[in-house]
Amino acid sequence: MNARRLTATVLCSAAALTALSGCKTKGEIVVDEGVGISQIRSKCPAVGIPDYTGDVTLFRTPGDRTAPNVDITASMTNVRTVCNELATDKVTSQVSFKVLARRNGTAGARQVVLPYFVTVLQGGTAVISKRVGTVALNFADGQDRAEGTAQVNAFVDAAAATLPQDVRDRITRKRKAGMADAAVDPLSDPQVKAAVARSTFEVLVGFQLDETQLAYNATR
Repeated sequence: MNARRLTATVLCSAAALTALSGCKTKGEIVVDEGVGISQIRSKCPAVGIPDYTGDVTLFRTPGDRTAPNVDITASMTNVRTVCNELATDKVTSQVSFKVLARRNGTAGARQVVLPYFVTVLQGGTAVISKRVGTVALNFADGQDRAEGTAQVNAFVDAAAATLPQDVRDRITRKRKAGMADAAVDPLSDPQVKAAVARSTFEVLVGFQLDETQLAYNATR
């Protein structure tokens, strides 16, 4: 599964797959003994590529962003994560991805090194950590395509990724028909919503772009 946009694609961790037999949706409704919300939330962070950071274009002559001046284009794909949510201290997500690149000139062997970032985000806005690495692409003489792979670990505090017990109880409490709050979504409560946000983490990966490269991706 490729992660092109975090808001559109969320990857299951290996641990979550084992425990849940596939990705499920937060707030899955159960009706076995009245109405409630089953707790299927994982400590493992979602992993994805933010908009406009999954591709990079390099030009031969700086400032000339016309098609004939394109030197190399590269795309990040095949993002995968392996996560063990049973850790009591730090939840470690091992994130890997592939970079596919193409060059316009094929004469001679050539290596191109592209920088990428890995960021841990809490609550959708707070940056907990950011690391920058590089991935090497080796073009053989006469070849216009190359690919590279990278792997990096991201860490999340296990306690911070765990919902407080009272919040979990409010979310999963059974509600029978006729009760005053039977049809009320507990996640609509501002306190519950805030607690869920604080314990929600994401790992974002993408190319480390400058402002000009980012603007090019956003407007092309």
